[in-house]
Amino acid sequence: MVTGASRGIGKACALELAKAGAKVALAARQVERLEETAAEIRRAGGEAFVAPMDLSSHDSIKEGFAAAANHFGPIGILVNNAAVTRDGLALRMKPADWDAVLQTNLSGTFYCIQQVLSPMLKERWGRIVNISSVVGESGNVGQANYVASKAGVIGLTKAMAQELGSRTITVNAIAPGFIETDMTAVLKDEVKASILGTIPLKRFGRPEDVAAAVRFLCSEEAGYITGHVLDVNGGMYMR
Repeated sequence: MVTGASRGIGKACALELAKAGAKVALAARQVERLEETAAEIRRAGGEAFVAPMDLSSHDSIKEGFAAAANHFGPIGILVNNAAVTRDGLALRMKPADWDAVLQTNLSGTFYCIQQVLSPMLKERWGRIVNISSVVGESGNVGQANYVASKAGVIGLTKAMAQELGSRTITVNAIAPGFIETDMTAVLKDEVKASILGTIPLKRFGRPEDVAAAVRFLCSEEAGYITGHVLDVNGGMYMR
């Protein structure tokens, strides 16, 4: 299951996992774009299932996961990618904007994890990869809600890794830096130029860069890695 699979990082992750042989359930609110991703997977010989889902709704999450499990069987890999932004300085941030971002990005991630726990525990195997963000580690002006949600995802990752490790279920996070997606395309050129100056590799990331990291963390080769935060940021933030 890949959430936020209709575009950007989520779509790239879905395509990469399908290429690696996984049957992929695609979740997002934009059904038409999910169908496009599914069609692309099928044209390449893979299997895909569209599961419409709104991560701000617990009922929608339950329904989407139930439909995917009914179609494919127990879910063994979960990529929590879906996220929203409602940027603004803290002084003027509306409660609705704070709540919307935390509900989707953090609570939604947790509720998605809950949906796969029973089958993974029964199978004694699973891979959970949560997409955080470089700003969840470094902070960022004007994004108190988004930063808090992504920092929360890192904490959630470590807690779940400790809870689930004895059942051979790994839980890791990826913290992308500046990735060229629809979410970042709206930034002004001078903002992009300023960000580029902070990246040692001197280029912005591609969704495929994150997808490759996701594929690795979902593989058997990564079976002894859990509770880890993998930075895919070109060096713009180094711990």
